[in-house]
Amino acid sequence: MEHLLNKFAHELRNPLTTLYSTVQLIEFQHPEVKNFKYWSNLNSDIEYMEQLVAQFSDFAKSEKLEMSSFSLLALLEQVSLSFAALIAHSDVDFTCKIDPSIHQIIGDKTKLQEVFLNLLKNAYEAALPNHTIRMEATLNGKNVVIQIRDTGCGIPPEHLATIFQPFVTYKKDGTGLGLSICEQIVKAHGGTISVESTLGEGTCFTVIL
Repeated sequence: MEHLLNKFAHELRNPLTTLYSTVQLIEFQHPEVKNFKYWSNLNSDIEYMEQLVAQFSDFAKSEKLEMSSFSLLALLEQVSLSFAALIAHSDVDFTCKIDPSIHQIIGDKTKLQEVFLNLLKNAYEAALPNHTIRMEATLNGKNVVIQIRDTGCGIPPEHLATIFQPFVTYKKDGTGLGLSICEQIVKAHGGTISVESTLGEGTCFTVIL
């Protein structure tokens, strides 16, 4: 499966690069094409395909970890600051509470950062105006429990059972790989990821490492 996805991503990336370069060249030589009715749609479709290829590649590599010892506390603080900066000009309220006694762990720092940022971005996309997103990290015995909660639109009960399945998406422009990649990464660390949601009230993702 991993080899197949890598090959698929590689085979798509080359013609996509050529297509993107051709579109840029046409725009440079004929700026008037930007006024064509479907030109912006073409660019959007190319961007979507590039995103899809990148996620194919990420999915194929999600179980391959580059292990090192690092401070999970520092990583979570960094993620929190990055996300706060990202939504600084929005009307969504973000709060974060991290237990300062959270210990060093052995894992793939980059991939875990990807997990938490992905979950936060999903929460932001689901959040309604003037609603809140909260990230909380606590110790439970030897485990670290990270919860990302939003007061957004919630997830329909019939979607919860398939939300982590690859290529299953309920977003208009989703690839169906984001949450599946998160689950693969967390499981590769020996952890778990789960979701609870109430329609019209919000959603909570819980990662235990």
